[in-house]
Amino acid sequence: MNEQHVALAGSTRPAMAGATRLRDAHPEDPVKVTLTLRGKVAPADRIPDERRQDAEDTKAVLERYGLTVDEVRLEPGSIVATGPVSAMNAAFKTNLGIYHTPEHGEFRGREGELHIPAGLEGKVTGVFGLDQRQVARRRDAGGSGFMGSFTPADLERQYNFPAGDGAGQKIAIAEFGGCYFDDDLQAFSAAHDLQGPQVRIVPLDFAPPRTMQEVKQLPPAEQKFAVGAAREVMMDVEIVAGFCPAAEIPVYFANFDQRGWIEVLDQAIADKPVTLSVSWGLSEDDPNWSQTALDQINKRLQGAADLGITVCVASGDDGSGDQMVDGRCHVDFPSTSPFVLSVGGTMIDSSGREVSWWEAPGHRTRIGGGATGGGVSTKFDRPDYQKHIKVDSLNPGSIQGRVVPDVAALAGSPGYDLIFQGAPFPAGGTSASAPLWASLIARINALLPADKQQRFLTPFLYESGTNGRPLGEVACRDIAVGHDNASHPPAVGYPVLPGYDAPTGWGAPDGVALLKGLH
Repeated sequence: MNEQHVALAGSTRPAMAGATRLRDAHPEDPVKVTLTLRGKVAPADRIPDERRQDAEDTKAVLERYGLTVDEVRLEPGSIVATGPVSAMNAAFKTNLGIYHTPEHGEFRGREGELHIPAGLEGKVTGVFGLDQRQVARRRDAGGSGFMGSFTPADLERQYNFPAGDGAGQKIAIAEFGGCYFDDDLQAFSAAHDLQGPQVRIVPLDFAPPRTMQEVKQLPPAEQKFAVGAAREVMMDVEIVAGFCPAAEIPVYFANFDQRGWIEVLDQAIADKPVTLSVSWGLSEDDPNWSQTALDQINKRLQGAADLGITVCVASGDDGSGDQMVDGRCHVDFPSTSPFVLSVGGTMIDSSGREVSWWEAPGHRTRIGGGATGGGVSTKFDRPDYQKHIKVDSLNPGSIQGRVVPDVAALAGSPGYDLIFQGAPFPAGGTSASAPLWASLIARINALLPADKQQRFLTPFLYESGTNGRPLGEVACRDIAVGHDNASHPPAVGYPVLPGYDAPTGWGAPDGVALLKGLH
């Protein structure tokens, strides 16, 4: 087919660092992609005619290339299509190959810029799923021993949770790979006298193994990743179940590539939970992100916020470096989106004070360490609700962008009292503080009057109430002491200060005060 093609802006991807291209992908291998359409997320009863026409035009063009359109989602503006490698190469002018890294084994990938048929110019904004490289890094869940770790009841007291069990609320959890072990949840529930949590597994082109026997059927590299990610999965689920055992808890499982993020957020937009907990992310400056992915993920986060969904995102466990090694400060996406609640971390020091989380060397290692992510975005402008926040970027010449986190909660010592593979497994990281905040928001939502439920929380934290003070200042306990969040590299980190700061935002929650402020 000699149809004219045009470059798809923002689709360029470099070769993945450390990956070796082994061969071309087989022409007949099946591929599933998600295409994104122009325009904002639209409620089901207000789909614009332009969106409907764009979807019809895109479907017609894809079918000309031998692709099958499996699903059209008009609310977020997504089209799912399948077809062989040969058709994908022709439709998007790419050369799909099979790559290999020691950590993940073989995967399908691409390099360079995508091109789309000229008839789709200005209509299609992204094509995701051709490249399966990892863009979701789990926050490390290592612990140091079960003695002294915090139970759900301890944390409810620590953060003054209002009464409740999450009845009538829907709290979604995003997972990118891993496993789900129901036996561990049942053991955790029995240990903490919880009545059977309503967990629902939602596979989004990824069906998680449910037993170790299933895990052992995977290739060695996939086994290692699956078990490591399973610790993350079970931590997220157990924390939410511990605070909200009567809530509906859908757990979305997707692949850890760019398309996986689109699929998770499209599902959340369709389900409309009160909160979505996300314990995964990657530095916003990581070259494995394409600009189209940042744009389309952020667009869906904006749509979720417009629907009143508070997406709680871990700010990261690797301090100001965020696992980048260029000596500059970095922050994690999607934590840096203006349309999420970014959650940082605290710890309890030897004197019993809650302080900013920092353990040498300020980033995760095999034997411990870690620090709360936080800082100033280089990708997203400072939103209007943060205009009065006085935190400057530590990167010379950088924009004064979105500041993260917004809030914080326990991430470091003494950890959360959890169970993994039938044994006590104290764990933490900002991947624990994010589901804690998601659970607190659901508990509060259940107690609010109907006209004040299902609201995107973040902007409210920066608004002043009748007393002239921002809600975040009133409803959070200021974390004004602790180490800065420097990691090595860089050696510089954002300082912990009285009031709002980059390591801990407004601070740790006072649940009852937050409920009162939102009432």
